[in-house]
Amino acid sequence: MLRRALQVGVPGSWWRQLAVVEATDSTNADLAAAARSGPSEGATVLVAEHQRAGRGRLGRGWQAPARSALTFSVLVHPRLSATRWPWLPLLTGVAVAEAVRRTAEVDAVLKWPNDVLVDDRKLAGVLLERVDTPAGPAAILGVGLNVSATRTELPVPTATSLALLDAACTDRQPVLLAVLRILQALYGEWVDDLDGLHASYVHRCSTLGRQVRVDLPDGSAVTGVAESIDAGGRLVVTTGAGRRVLAAGDVVHVRPAS
Repeated sequence: MLRRALQVGVPGSWWRQLAVVEATDSTNADLAAAARSGPSEGATVLVAEHQRAGRGRLGRGWQAPARSALTFSVLVHPRLSATRWPWLPLLTGVAVAEAVRRTAEVDAVLKWPNDVLVDDRKLAGVLLERVDTPAGPAAILGVGLNVSATRTELPVPTATSLALLDAACTDRQPVLLAVLRILQALYGEWVDDLDGLHASYVHRCSTLGRQVRVDLPDGSAVTGVAESIDAGGRLVVTTGAGRRVLAAGDVVHVRPAS
């Protein structure tokens, strides 16, 4: 069903290659290998019915039973400065959250930098990876979205799924199509109108305005109020010692300060 949905449901020249595989270790790794082997233009989508060894940020593992989640990756070829790239996982999060709101009718929000939450439980995650190709640097956007998983099938106790939320839709096909359509539109905003994308992200970001603890790789932590997202997609935290500006790559965890 997902294969047919991709073939007939996402028209337009932006999506040049659309594929579904029964099982693989990692859709991100598969797209990276394909991109390194030769040039390609346009956006490529690879969906796995079962992803056996998915990855999140900082090499964290992510697994789900077959057909219980949407696990897919998108390969794009940005032609903008690398300083804009941190917005790619953020815009993907907006696409996932908005698609879930429209199709499943749940109040999905965004946790900076790469999670989609409902009721403070993780529904989906996003992973950005850069790969060097014969045509120049490419970006791979990996998404894992829990759809029909039961409580015992979820990877961590703080996660949730559309089924557990009694969502209006637990069919992966319409959710996937909605994500891809919205992602295409937001990618265009990222290229042409970053101000609009910034406003869309801030509107959905539940991290802002909260007292947070940001754990750093060296074992230290920054505690304060999450004040804003700057033009570079970085989190601005107001602490007792002043403002700290934190990039996603410099952060291990962002949690409520309590």
